[in-house]
Amino acid sequence: MSRTATDTEKHWLSLAEETRFAHDSERRFARILDFYGVAWEYEPVEFALGWDEQGRPTSGFRPDFWLPAQRLFVELTTMNQPLVTKKNGKVRRLRELYPEIRVKVLYQRDTLALLAKYGLVGDGLGVTQSGDIARPA
Repeated sequence: MSRTATDTEKHWLSLAEETRFAHDSERRFARILDFYGVAWEYEPVEFALGWDEQGRPTSGFRPDFWLPAQRLFVELTTMNQPLVTKKNGKVRRLRELYPEIRVKVLYQRDTLALLAKYGLVGDGLGVTQSGDIARPA
């Protein structure tokens, strides 16, 4: 699904609200992109990372965002260490198999810093100096 924000579409009800995201941080990241008029596509392609004996894909990686003007894939990740480790392995494999593909991983601390900078943390959540999520007492 491709999205580009025009001047008349830059408002509080972002185009990001129309897309079904796997995680709320993806929706919030898309709102930042929309606000700045950055064209994006959500999970537009899956890269095969492994194949069986018949050549059928057995594993793959689908980056969260494609930014066509920057020719860059962006993958957002969480602080759940087993998931981060697995995702980092997939990104390494992607780079081995497809060296021409540019992909940037934004870790939770990076994403939270961006969201806090643009006032999109919301839901009573804050960001501590270490980048952890803090809830009010």
